[in-house]
Amino acid sequence: MSSSDTPTPSFIAVDFFCGAGGTTRGLIDAGGYVAAGVDKVGDCRQTFEKNNVNIDNTEARFLQRDIFVKTDTYPDGEQDVLMGEIEDVIAPLKARYPGVPTLFAICAPCQPFTNIARNQLTEQRAEGRQRDRDLLTQTMDFVDRFKPELILSENVQGIQNPKYGGQWANFERGLEERGYIVGSTIADTSKYGIPQMRKRSIMLAVHKSIYNGLHEVEGEGGVRLSVPTSDGTGVVKTAWEAIKHLPPLKAGESDPTIPNHNCSNLSEENKRRLEMLAPGQSNLAFMGTDLELACHARLRNGSKQNRTGFSDSYTRMFKDRPAPTITTKCFSFTNGRYGHPEQLRAISVREAAAIQTFPDEYEFYANSIQKTAKMVGNAVPPLLSTFFGKVLVDMTKKEAGVEVLEKAA
Repeated sequence: MSSSDTPTPSFIAVDFFCGAGGTTRGLIDAGGYVAAGVDKVGDCRQTFEKNNVNIDNTEARFLQRDIFVKTDTYPDGEQDVLMGEIEDVIAPLKARYPGVPTLFAICAPCQPFTNIARNQLTEQRAEGRQRDRDLLTQTMDFVDRFKPELILSENVQGIQNPKYGGQWANFERGLEERGYIVGSTIADTSKYGIPQMRKRSIMLAVHKSIYNGLHEVEGEGGVRLSVPTSDGTGVVKTAWEAIKHLPPLKAGESDPTIPNHNCSNLSEENKRRLEMLAPGQSNLAFMGTDLELACHARLRNGSKQNRTGFSDSYTRMFKDRPAPTITTKCFSFTNGRYGHPEQLRAISVREAAAIQTFPDEYEFYANSIQKTAKMVGNAVPPLLSTFFGKVLVDMTKKEAGVEVLEKAA
């Protein structure tokens, strides 16, 4: 298909830390052209490339590279090579679509900003996590080189905690120093039509050279962006609405016709636990029975500091509410409220993907349910990046700027 046969994209994007492609799929759905995704782990390559096809029927490229600079103390860095590869994929598109802005999606891995005790990590993993906390800072080298007009960043809510060294605030300040109008917020994904309670930090940035004044507010230090905290519809989608169209399964089964519609097996004891619970009911129902959990004994008999537990593990999803946060352990109802609301099993990987707003035809390629669930749990919900991709585009449109000026007058 020639370029004359295809519409002009709203932006040309590079998706840093792309994983299985949730952000990329959302940006394509927002009208963008994703030139490439970057990730140092190659396990997601097939999933990323097979599912993310641009308007000219070209697959988004998967660039398996480490974004750090290569040094004597860190010889795995591949930043120089990656700079050249990004130039190779962006330059032809900038020539084909003159005037179309570049968007960098920078959704760094969230694990370095989660509350896993250091003593649960090996020394090597602990060092890796400490280094990965600097990933946002490292991407500034790419911002300086390519000067994207638009930036979208997403991470866990906890990244804004000062105990992580001010990474979020430093990134925001660095963008402002480079001529961007920036804004950030903590978003609940259920406010954007996503059937899931998932608190995330969101940052948007538009370069002053193309900013039209939409969503502008006065803040400390000058003009900032007001990041929308909902899609404005007021509609909250439930987990049941997202998964009810999928055919039933028994524990341990796979559907032969629907990609990734497979679920983990259950012990007889855990089947009895699911049978006992109504959708949304707490696992406190097990207390005093032969199905009691270890945390229940601590709650009843332990010292004050040991009276802790998770009342949503080993339980079913509510039918009339959004799902809990989909994590990498979403295939196991022992790890959260991941029991199917009607069937005697944990949710399938396909159901978890639907709750994450991946379309049913988006296939995750891996050789185990654990690996496919990890791809799903680590992903940015596509609908979230679609929404914010469109918001960023709106802040560059001349007609939107005219409307803002008219309202101000």
